Amino acid sequence: MNKPISAAPRKPARMSPMALTEALVARTMRVVEDAGPTPGMIYMTDQDYARFRDEILASAPAGPLKLFAYGSLLWKPAGEVRGGERAVARGWHRSFCFTVQRFRGTLDQPGLMMALDRGGQCQGMVFEIAEPVAENLEALLRREMTILPAVNVPRWLRVRTEGGMSRALGFVVDPANSRYAGKLDKPAVAATLASAVGHWGSGAQYLFETIRHLDACGIRDRNLWQLQELVAQEIWRVHAAG
Repeated sequence: MNKPISAAPRKPARMSPMALTEALVARTMRVVEDAGPTPGMIYMTDQDYARFRDEILASAPAGPLKLFAYGSLLWKPAGEVRGGERAVARGWHRSFCFTVQRFRGTLDQPGLMMALDRGGQCQGMVFEIAEPVAENLEALLRREMTILPAVNVPRWLRVRTEGGMSRALGFVVDPANSRYAGKLDKPAVAATLASAVGHWGSGAQYLFETIRHLDACGIRDRNLWQLQELVAQEIWRVHAAG
């Protein structure tokens, strides 16, 4: 069962309201029918999910299985999780770094999705995957991974919380994957997020909800904050031109 997450240990001082508003996000939304599996892609099978699940469980540290959430898992988790405390994963940063032709994009207008990419650090939240762990872990994998070879790869990360260092499962990008978009500059990312939309919604909506829920957890991501301003400007530009 999916449970919305709302963990707000403390609120950051808000310097200014978001330029990207719900009204602007609404301008990017339209009804898009799911075109189904992308031609030419190899989709994961039940056996693939079971293999990933079992490998993760076999390599898991002792104690509760922890999940590092940094994007949509903050507000649309798969399976059931519990608890929640702020954490930092060093050596990684959240980035719109791989392309999608489904979900939040189409074949004609691919979108961008977020993963952890190398460098910097990332503030997020650590949750425990609830019992039954194997079932909830597999639900998570089915949400995050669809195509082989996987571009969004599960990996044990070292994260720091107020209680010290621990290992938590996170999803990081494989830079060798053909769907890896590289380190795009912010204007290029903003242009894609402002225009791409799939049957799950638009890239602008994904960015908006991520920032909003990070804010609820007391987390301000400087790069995402700059990006939302550019996306808002791009939406205004496109609609003013139209």
